[in-house]
Amino acid sequence: MAHRILIVDDAAFMRMMIKDILSKNGYDVVAEAADGQQAVEKYQEHQPDLVTMDITMPEMDGIAALKEIKKINPAAKIIMCSAMGQQAMVIDAIQAGAKDFIVKPFQADRVLEAISKTLS
Repeated sequence: MAHRILIVDDAAFMRMMIKDILSKNGYDVVAEAADGQQAVEKYQEHQPDLVTMDITMPEMDGIAALKEIKKINPAAKIIMCSAMGQQAMVIDAIQAGAKDFIVKPFQADRVLEAISKTLS
C-alpha cells in the first residue's frame, strides 16, 4: 500500500513541486495545507504516514505545528522543509521531534531519500 503523505507549505508552487515528485514515485498525497493551523487539522483528519512541513508560514509556523502534531501523535513522522539560511530553525525543529529536513529548492533525489529513510 502506498504511504500516505500530507504536504504543508504556504506556497502553492512548492506544494505542487513536492506533490509531483511524490506522486511520480508511488506515494499517495492525501492532503495539502497552506499553514500550520491547517496542517494540524488535516493531520487529525487524514492521519498520514508522513508530513512534509515548511518552517516559515503565516498563522502558525512549522515548528509550532510540529509540536501540536506531536501532541496528537508522539510517533508522527515529520520532515521539515527550509530555505537556505534557516539552520537555527532547523535545529529547533529537530529538537522538537522532526525526523529530517530538506532544503529548498527541492532536489527530487534528496526529497525521496529523506522520505524513504524516515518511513523505513
